[in-house]
Amino acid sequence: MDKINSINKINQLNKSDFLTIFGNIFEKTEWIAENVFDLKPFKSFNDLHAQIIKEYENCEKNNILKILNAHPDLAVEEKLTEHSKSEQSGANLNNCTREEFQEFKKLNTEYKKKFNFPFIIAVSGKNRIEILEIFRKRINNSIDKEFQEAKDQVKKIATIRLNNIIKY
Repeated sequence: MDKINSINKINQLNKSDFLTIFGNIFEKTEWIAENVFDLKPFKSFNDLHAQIIKEYENCEKNNILKILNAHPDLAVEEKLTEHSKSEQSGANLNNCTREEFQEFKKLNTEYKKKFNFPFIIAVSGKNRIEILEIFRKRINNSIDKEFQEAKDQVKKIATIRLNNIIKY
């Protein structure tokens, strides 16, 4: 998809088109875009970004957990959204060695058992070795610290996805 280079174009979108474009900013969480659509017109791209992030940050904990759990496991998920597939392959997670794949699988299982949501990291600009190193460290975090870290990582992912759609 071509980048959108005008806030006016976004403000003119009908709900269906808006959701098609922005509905997966937060993984499989179209309702955030649906709520943000009702806030049109946006003054600028920064205003749109701020409204999307504000909608996310104002979520209750149970909705944050739903958003976290909408994210796929790293390096082993077969049913990826187009965004996740592109992001994970950009980090070369689709080319793990057998040993790396096994470690990701083991860490994913242990992490979900400990935290009740999958390990989430904005993989953009990172490679599979860096991601594995971060994964090994973060699995030792407390539940509160890791919940906040996962929330922050989701926000980073959403910002990256939004920046891939709009042209400042």
